[in-house]
Amino acid sequence: MSDWTTDPKLSGIDPAKLSMLQAFAAQGSNKTQKELLPLLMAAASNSKKKGIQFSPQEITRIIEVLRSGQSQDGNAKTEQMLNLMRMMKHTL
Repeated sequence: MSDWTTDPKLSGIDPAKLSMLQAFAAQGSNKTQKELLPLLMAAASNSKKKGIQFSPQEITRIIEVLRSGQSQDGNAKTEQMLNLMRMMKHTL
């Protein structure tokens, strides 16, 4: 999916949030799980400083869109990222 941020399911989500996610995705596209963790932590810190927060509904819609356009390998990478986020949530 070339520009997942234009999916109609994401209408109503602040374009600044989607832009931030797209930049993060580009940075992490070829990273291993070990390399993604510091990148994810930096992204979380930057978004917190900017006052950017995602509601559970926004997160669910974003994940749904990302998974719909991915291969099985891509879905595995998305799941890996979600697991990292869950780990961070419990350690922060």
